[in-house]
This record gives sequence, structure tokens and C-alpha cells, in this order.
Amino acid sequence: MCRFVVNAMVNALVDLRDALRERLATIRDEKSRRDAQAHMARLSAVSEKIDKLAAAVPRPLDPQLAHYLQRRSYDKALEFLEGRVPPRS
Repeated sequence: MCRFVVNAMVNALVDLRDALRERLATIRDEKSRRDAQAHMARLSAVSEKIDKLAAAVPRPLDPQLAHYLQRRSYDKALEFLEGRVPPRS
């Protein structure tokens, strides 16, 4: 596989991992939850971001990760990515 394709894959997975982390941070944000409407809007926005990033990841996608994303098992997808994607430099 050429270096460009590998770099594109890694960058896409790093972006996806970061969006999944953002989702968890939003869920855990006590202050945000005080305004339910704004909180749900933030969750909706990050979920849309995750969907777009997942669709943009170059194929083929690892079948396990594809399964997690298709089922919206975002915590499992994040665990999967944290074990396989290098830290952002």
C-alpha cells in the first residue's frame, strides 16, 4: 500500500478517534447537561461528525471496527481505535 494511502487512513482514524473522545466528553459534561436542549444539540452534532468521519475512512475498514460503527457502539469503537491508532503528533 502506498504511503499516501496509509497516511490518509491513519489521519482519518485519528480524526474519528478524536470525535469519539469528544462524544464521551460531552456525555460526561455535568455543566452541559444542565441545559438539556443545548446538551442534546451538542450530542447530535458530534454524532453527525462521527457518521461523516466514519464514512470518510478509506476502505477496507477492519470488520470489527465497521461492526462497532454500524451498531453505534461508540465506546467499543473508541477502545478499538485507542489500541491501534498512534497518538496525534
